[in-house]
Amino acid sequence: MPNALTLESLREIHDSPLLELVVRAANVHRRFHDSRAVQVSSLLSIKTGGCPEDCGYCPQAARYHTGVEAHALLPTAEVLARARTAKENGASRFCMGAAWRQVRDNREFEQVIEMVRAVRMLGMETCATLGMLTVAQARRLAEAGLYAYNHNVDTSPEYYGEIISTRTIEDRLQTLQNVRDAGITVCCGGIIGMGESIDDRLRMVQLLAELDPPPESIPINALVPVAGTPLGEQPPVPAWDLIRMIATVRIAIPTAVVRLSAGRTRLSVSEQALCFLAGAGSIFSGERLLTTTNPDFPDDRAMFELLGLVPREPYAERREKNTRAEVEASARGMNMQG
Repeated sequence: MPNALTLESLREIHDSPLLELVVRAANVHRRFHDSRAVQVSSLLSIKTGGCPEDCGYCPQAARYHTGVEAHALLPTAEVLARARTAKENGASRFCMGAAWRQVRDNREFEQVIEMVRAVRMLGMETCATLGMLTVAQARRLAEAGLYAYNHNVDTSPEYYGEIISTRTIEDRLQTLQNVRDAGITVCCGGIIGMGESIDDRLRMVQLLAELDPPPESIPINALVPVAGTPLGEQPPVPAWDLIRMIATVRIAIPTAVVRLSAGRTRLSVSEQALCFLAGAGSIFSGERLLTTTNPDFPDDRAMFELLGLVPREPYAERREKNTRAEVEASARGMNMQG
Protein backbone atom coordinates (compact mmCIF):
# COMPACT_ATOMS: atom_id res chain seq x y z
CA MET A 1 0.00 0.00 0.00
CA PRO A 2 1.20 3.56 -0.65
CA ASN A 3 2.22 5.74 2.26
CA ALA A 4 -0.63 7.69 3.87
CA LEU A 5 1.02 11.05 4.55
CA THR A 6 -0.80 14.29 5.14
CA LEU A 7 0.58 17.65 4.15
CA GLU A 8 0.47 18.61 7.82
CA SER A 9 2.58 15.63 8.88
CA LEU A 10 5.12 16.35 6.13
CA ARG A 11 5.27 19.98 7.18
CA GLU A 12 5.94 18.93 10.76
CA ILE A 13 8.84 16.76 9.57
CA HIS A 14 10.25 19.40 7.21
CA ASP A 15 10.06 22.26 9.71
CA SER A 16 11.59 20.43 12.66
CA PRO A 17 14.93 21.76 13.97
CA LEU A 18 17.50 21.12 11.27
CA LEU A 19 19.97 18.99 13.25
CA GLU A 20 17.17 16.93 14.78
CA LEU A 21 15.74 16.43 11.29
CA VAL A 22 19.09 15.25 9.91
CA VAL A 23 19.62 12.84 12.81
CA ARG A 24 16.12 11.40 12.40
CA ALA A 25 16.64 10.99 8.65
CA ALA A 26 20.07 9.42 9.23
CA ASN A 27 18.53 6.81 11.52
CA VAL A 28 15.88 5.95 8.95
CA HIS A 29 18.56 5.75 6.25
CA ARG A 30 20.60 3.27 8.29
CA ARG A 31 17.59 1.03 8.83
CA PHE A 32 17.03 0.58 5.10
CA HIS A 33 20.36 1.25 3.39
CA ASP A 34 24.11 0.88 3.70
CA SER A 35 24.98 4.37 4.93
CA ARG A 36 28.53 4.25 3.52
CA ALA A 37 27.52 3.16 0.01
CA VAL A 38 26.67 5.95 -2.43
CA GLN A 39 25.86 5.10 -6.02
CA VAL A 40 27.88 6.92 -8.64
CA SER A 41 25.73 7.51 -11.72
CA SER A 42 26.61 9.06 -15.05
CA LEU A 43 24.15 10.94 -17.27
CA LEU A 44 24.78 11.45 -20.97
CA SER A 45 22.72 13.57 -23.36
CA ILE A 46 22.38 11.25 -26.34
CA LYS A 47 20.23 13.76 -28.26
CA THR A 48 20.48 17.45 -27.32
CA GLY A 49 18.24 20.46 -27.94
CA GLY A 50 15.31 21.15 -30.20
CA CYS A 51 12.67 19.96 -27.73
CA PRO A 52 9.13 21.29 -28.45
CA GLU A 53 8.20 21.44 -24.76
CA ASP A 54 8.15 24.71 -22.78
CA CYS A 55 9.55 23.53 -19.41
CA GLY A 56 10.57 26.81 -17.80
CA TYR A 57 13.84 25.47 -16.41
CA CYS A 58 15.15 23.66 -19.50
CA PRO A 59 17.83 25.07 -21.83
CA GLN A 60 17.02 22.37 -24.41
CA ALA A 61 13.61 23.81 -25.30
CA ALA A 62 13.66 24.98 -28.93
CA ARG A 63 11.70 28.14 -28.11
CA TYR A 64 14.37 29.52 -25.74
CA HIS A 65 17.66 31.13 -26.77
CA THR A 66 20.16 29.60 -24.36
CA GLY A 67 23.23 28.93 -26.47
CA VAL A 68 22.79 25.16 -26.22
CA GLU A 69 23.98 23.59 -29.44
CA ALA A 70 21.56 20.99 -30.74
CA HIS A 71 22.90 17.64 -31.93
CA ALA A 72 21.24 14.57 -33.39
CA LEU A 73 21.20 11.18 -31.73
CA LEU A 74 24.74 10.06 -30.95
CA PRO A 75 26.15 6.92 -32.57
CA THR A 76 25.82 3.78 -30.45
CA ALA A 77 29.60 3.26 -30.46
CA GLU A 78 30.17 6.71 -28.94
CA VAL A 79 27.56 6.14 -26.24
CA LEU A 80 29.11 2.77 -25.39
CA ALA A 81 32.56 4.34 -25.16
CA ARG A 82 31.23 6.97 -22.74
CA ALA A 83 29.58 4.24 -20.67
CA ARG A 84 32.86 2.32 -20.47
CA THR A 85 34.67 5.44 -19.30
CA ALA A 86 32.00 6.04 -16.65
CA LYS A 87 32.33 2.46 -15.41
CA GLU A 88 36.11 2.76 -15.25
CA ASN A 89 35.62 5.84 -13.07
CA GLY A 90 33.39 3.99 -10.62
CA ALA A 91 29.91 4.58 -12.01
CA SER A 92 27.46 1.68 -11.66
CA ARG A 93 24.45 3.35 -13.34
CA PHE A 94 24.50 4.92 -16.80
CA CYS A 95 21.57 7.10 -17.81
CA MET A 96 20.85 8.21 -21.37
CA GLY A 97 18.76 11.33 -21.93
CA ALA A 98 17.15 12.46 -25.18
CA ALA A 99 15.46 15.84 -25.62
CA TRP A 100 12.21 14.44 -26.99
CA ARG A 101 8.64 15.23 -26.02
CA GLN A 102 7.78 11.58 -26.49
CA VAL A 103 9.25 8.40 -27.91
CA ARG A 104 8.42 7.63 -31.54
CA ASP A 105 8.43 4.16 -33.08
CA ASN A 106 11.15 4.90 -35.60
CA ARG A 107 14.81 4.25 -36.43
CA GLU A 108 15.99 6.45 -33.57
CA PHE A 109 14.07 4.38 -31.04
CA GLU A 110 15.58 1.23 -32.54
CA GLN A 111 19.00 2.80 -32.03
CA VAL A 112 18.18 3.57 -28.37
CA ILE A 113 17.20 -0.08 -27.94
CA GLU A 114 20.66 -0.99 -29.27
CA MET A 115 22.28 1.42 -26.80
CA VAL A 116 20.40 -0.10 -23.87
CA ARG A 117 21.48 -3.61 -24.85
CA ALA A 118 25.11 -2.54 -25.29
CA VAL A 119 25.33 -0.71 -21.93
CA ARG A 120 23.55 -3.56 -20.16
CA MET A 121 26.25 -5.94 -21.42
CA LEU A 122 28.80 -3.89 -19.47
CA GLY A 123 27.10 -4.96 -16.24
CA MET A 124 25.87 -1.45 -15.43
CA GLU A 125 22.37 -0.43 -14.41
CA THR A 126 20.84 1.11 -17.51
CA CYS A 127 18.58 4.13 -17.17
CA ALA A 128 16.87 6.29 -19.78
CA THR A 129 14.92 9.53 -19.85
CA LEU A 130 13.29 9.98 -23.24
CA GLY A 131 10.02 11.78 -22.52
CA MET A 132 6.59 10.19 -22.66
CA LEU A 133 6.29 6.60 -23.83
CA THR A 134 3.61 3.95 -24.28
CA VAL A 135 3.46 0.68 -22.39
CA ALA A 136 4.46 -1.17 -25.58
CA GLN A 137 7.57 1.01 -25.90
CA ALA A 138 8.33 0.52 -22.21
CA ARG A 139 8.11 -3.24 -22.66
CA ARG A 140 10.57 -3.11 -25.55
CA LEU A 141 13.00 -1.16 -23.37
CA ALA A 142 12.53 -3.69 -20.59
CA GLU A 143 13.23 -6.57 -22.98
CA ALA A 144 16.44 -4.82 -24.04
CA GLY A 145 17.56 -4.72 -20.40
CA LEU A 146 16.56 -1.24 -19.24
CA TYR A 147 16.66 -1.20 -15.45
CA ALA A 148 15.25 2.25 -14.67
CA TYR A 149 13.28 4.98 -16.40
CA ASN A 150 13.48 8.59 -15.25
CA HIS A 151 10.42 10.78 -15.67
CA ASN A 152 10.16 13.53 -13.06
CA VAL A 153 6.93 15.11 -11.85
CA ASP A 154 9.07 18.25 -11.20
CA THR A 155 6.82 19.94 -8.62
CA SER A 156 3.39 19.82 -6.99
CA PRO A 157 0.26 19.21 -9.06
CA GLU A 158 -0.90 22.70 -8.06
CA TYR A 159 2.26 24.48 -9.24
CA TYR A 160 2.95 22.32 -12.27
CA GLY A 161 1.07 24.60 -14.69
CA GLU A 162 3.28 27.54 -13.70
CA ILE A 163 6.32 25.67 -15.04
CA ILE A 164 5.02 23.66 -18.02
CA SER A 165 2.02 24.11 -20.31
CA THR A 166 2.81 21.70 -23.14
CA ARG A 167 1.87 18.60 -21.15
CA THR A 168 0.04 17.86 -17.93
CA ILE A 169 1.13 16.17 -14.77
CA GLU A 170 -1.42 13.47 -15.64
CA ASP A 171 0.60 12.79 -18.81
CA ARG A 172 3.65 12.25 -16.64
CA LEU A 173 1.81 9.95 -14.26
CA GLN A 174 0.55 7.86 -17.18
CA THR A 175 4.11 7.36 -18.43
CA LEU A 176 5.16 6.32 -14.93
CA GLN A 177 2.36 3.75 -14.89
CA ASN A 178 3.41 2.46 -18.30
CA VAL A 179 6.97 2.06 -17.01
CA ARG A 180 5.75 0.25 -13.91
CA ASP A 181 3.51 -2.05 -15.96
CA ALA A 182 6.52 -3.01 -18.08
CA GLY A 183 8.48 -4.10 -15.01
CA ILE A 184 11.04 -1.27 -15.15
CA THR A 185 12.03 0.45 -11.90
CA VAL A 186 10.79 4.02 -11.57
CA CYS A 187 13.09 7.03 -11.12
CA CYS A 188 10.96 10.08 -10.36
CA GLY A 189 11.56 13.25 -8.39
CA GLY A 190 11.62 16.97 -8.91
CA ILE A 191 13.29 20.35 -8.74
CA ILE A 192 13.33 22.92 -5.96
CA GLY A 193 14.06 26.60 -6.45
CA MET A 194 11.57 27.32 -9.25
CA GLY A 195 9.57 29.85 -7.22
CA GLU A 196 7.40 27.20 -5.58
CA SER A 197 6.28 27.31 -1.95
CA ILE A 198 7.39 24.90 0.77
CA ASP A 199 3.93 23.35 0.58
CA ASP A 200 4.45 22.77 -3.15
CA ARG A 201 7.65 20.88 -2.39
CA LEU A 202 5.87 18.78 0.21
CA ARG A 203 2.87 18.12 -2.04
CA MET A 204 5.34 16.69 -4.54
CA VAL A 205 6.72 14.40 -1.82
CA GLN A 206 3.16 13.41 -0.92
CA LEU A 207 2.40 12.61 -4.56
CA LEU A 208 5.50 10.42 -4.86
CA ALA A 209 4.72 8.62 -1.59
CA GLU A 210 1.18 7.87 -2.78
CA LEU A 211 2.36 6.09 -5.93
CA ASP A 212 1.81 2.36 -5.48
CA PRO A 213 4.57 1.36 -5.09
CA PRO A 214 6.60 4.55 -4.56
CA PRO A 215 9.55 5.15 -6.89
CA GLU A 216 12.66 3.07 -6.26
CA SER A 217 14.71 6.18 -7.07
CA ILE A 218 13.97 9.84 -6.27
CA PRO A 219 16.27 12.53 -7.69
CA ILE A 220 16.16 15.85 -5.84
CA ASN A 221 17.44 18.66 -8.05
CA ALA A 222 18.27 22.24 -7.09
CA LEU A 223 17.47 24.51 -10.02
CA VAL A 224 20.46 25.51 -12.11
CA PRO A 225 19.22 28.79 -13.64
CA VAL A 226 20.13 29.12 -17.32
CA ALA A 227 20.03 32.50 -19.05
CA GLY A 228 17.40 32.58 -21.73
CA THR A 229 14.91 30.34 -19.92
CA PRO A 230 11.92 31.77 -18.00
CA LEU A 231 13.59 30.71 -14.74
CA GLY A 232 17.01 32.08 -15.68
CA GLU A 233 16.92 34.80 -13.01
CA GLN A 234 15.86 32.64 -10.07
CA PRO A 235 18.07 33.02 -6.96
CA PRO A 236 20.21 30.04 -5.91
CA VAL A 237 18.63 27.47 -3.64
CA PRO A 238 20.15 27.61 -0.13
CA ALA A 239 22.00 24.43 0.80
CA TRP A 240 19.84 24.15 3.91
CA ASP A 241 16.69 23.93 1.77
CA LEU A 242 18.20 21.05 -0.17
CA ILE A 243 19.28 19.25 3.00
CA ARG A 244 15.79 19.65 4.51
CA MET A 245 14.22 18.31 1.32
CA ILE A 246 16.48 15.26 1.18
CA ALA A 247 15.85 14.49 4.85
CA THR A 248 12.09 14.85 4.44
CA VAL A 249 12.02 12.53 1.43
CA ARG A 250 14.20 10.01 3.29
CA ILE A 251 11.78 9.88 6.21
CA ALA A 252 8.64 9.90 4.05
CA ILE A 253 9.79 7.23 1.57
CA PRO A 254 12.43 5.19 3.42
CA THR A 255 12.98 2.45 0.82
CA ALA A 256 13.81 4.75 -2.12
CA VAL A 257 17.32 5.75 -3.17
CA VAL A 258 17.41 9.54 -2.84
CA ARG A 259 19.62 11.03 -5.55
CA LEU A 260 21.52 14.25 -4.93
CA SER A 261 21.28 15.57 -8.47
CA ALA A 262 21.50 18.95 -10.25
CA GLY A 263 22.93 21.94 -8.39
CA ARG A 264 25.76 20.06 -6.67
CA THR A 265 28.46 22.36 -8.07
CA ARG A 266 27.32 25.09 -5.65
CA LEU A 267 27.67 22.82 -2.61
CA SER A 268 30.80 22.54 -0.53
CA VAL A 269 32.05 19.12 0.55
CA SER A 270 30.71 19.86 4.04
CA GLU A 271 27.24 20.64 2.67
CA GLN A 272 27.29 17.49 0.55
CA ALA A 273 28.32 15.52 3.64
CA LEU A 274 25.15 16.71 5.39
CA CYS A 275 23.13 15.62 2.35
CA PHE A 276 24.63 12.11 2.62
CA LEU A 277 24.02 12.05 6.37
CA ALA A 278 20.40 13.09 5.73
CA GLY A 279 19.86 10.14 3.39
CA ALA A 280 21.20 10.89 -0.09
CA GLY A 281 22.41 7.60 -1.54
CA SER A 282 23.45 8.58 -5.05
CA ILE A 283 25.19 11.30 -7.03
CA PHE A 284 25.67 12.05 -10.70
CA SER A 285 29.35 12.32 -11.49
CA GLY A 286 31.05 13.57 -14.65
CA GLU A 287 31.75 17.04 -15.99
CA ARG A 288 28.30 17.47 -17.58
CA LEU A 289 24.78 16.76 -16.33
CA LEU A 290 22.98 16.83 -19.70
CA THR A 291 23.79 20.46 -20.58
CA THR A 292 24.89 21.95 -17.24
CA THR A 293 28.18 21.70 -15.37
CA ASN A 294 28.67 19.03 -12.73
CA PRO A 295 31.48 17.79 -10.44
CA ASP A 296 33.84 15.47 -12.30
CA PHE A 297 34.94 11.96 -11.29
CA PRO A 298 38.32 12.88 -9.71
CA ASP A 299 36.69 15.46 -7.41
CA ASP A 300 34.07 12.97 -6.30
CA ARG A 301 36.67 10.25 -5.67
CA ALA A 302 38.52 12.67 -3.41
CA MET A 303 35.29 13.51 -1.57
CA PHE A 304 34.44 9.83 -1.10
CA GLU A 305 37.90 9.18 0.35
CA LEU A 306 37.60 12.12 2.72
CA LEU A 307 34.13 11.12 3.95
CA GLY A 308 34.78 7.39 4.05
CA LEU A 309 32.16 6.62 1.39
CA VAL A 310 32.31 3.73 -1.06
CA PRO A 311 30.72 3.41 -4.51
CA ARG A 312 27.51 1.41 -4.42
CA GLU A 313 27.46 -1.71 -6.58
CA PRO A 314 24.89 -2.10 -9.38
CA TYR A 315 21.55 -3.74 -8.59
CA ALA A 316 22.02 -3.28 -4.84
CA GLU A 317 18.29 -2.48 -4.60
CA ARG A 318 17.44 -6.08 -5.45
CA ARG A 319 19.71 -7.44 -2.73
CA GLU A 320 18.36 -4.97 -0.17
CA LYS A 321 14.71 -5.97 -0.59
CA ASN A 322 14.97 -8.97 1.73
CA THR A 323 16.80 -6.87 4.30
CA ARG A 324 14.10 -4.21 4.14
CA ALA A 325 11.40 -6.82 4.61
CA GLU A 326 13.23 -8.19 7.64
CA VAL A 327 13.59 -4.71 9.14
CA GLU A 328 9.92 -3.91 8.58
CA ALA A 329 8.82 -7.25 10.03
CA SER A 330 11.03 -6.68 13.06
CA ALA A 331 9.59 -3.20 13.55
CA ARG A 332 6.04 -4.57 13.34
CA GLY A 333 6.92 -7.22 15.90
CA MET A 334 8.32 -4.63 18.30
CA ASN A 335 5.20 -2.51 17.91
CA MET A 336 2.97 -5.51 18.65
CA GLN A 337 5.00 -6.41 21.74
CA GLY A 338 4.87 -2.81 22.87
